[in-house]
Amino acid sequence: MKKTKIAFKALEITILPDGSYVMQLKPEYSSTVKRYASKPVLPNATLKTLSYIAYMQPIASKQLVETRGSGVYAHLKELRQLDYITHQNVGRLKIYTTTEKFQKYFGIQGDTEDLKSRLFSKVRKTARRGDINNISQTTIETK
Repeated sequence: MKKTKIAFKALEITILPDGSYVMQLKPEYSSTVKRYASKPVLPNATLKTLSYIAYMQPIASKQLVETRGSGVYAHLKELRQLDYITHQNVGRLKIYTTTEKFQKYFGIQGDTEDLKSRLFSKVRKTARRGDINNISQTTIETK
């Protein structure tokens, strides 16, 4: 770890509560890196779909299509490829939930009820500020 600290001054290795390690950018460098970051990990529409799944899980594909529109199929495909969501077949329906990788990537610990309450409090704070357009962006960023 000492060699890593010398070679990568802007990065740090952190131990997560579950004992796994993650390499991340040090907080003091985030404003500098944001200026040069070209595109987000997920498009806005896909991020909104992911936050909706996280808040409403378990959720049926039918309900997702009714709420988010037919473009949700492309979002689901991308989110499955990134391993942020998983599904179970129940008859002809697919029921979607978030994965452990989703929780680790976005720095969220706990069960789904804890996740829902944290997301709801973020939405409520954002709505009070009057910034309704960015609700899904801020709900996922719960670090």
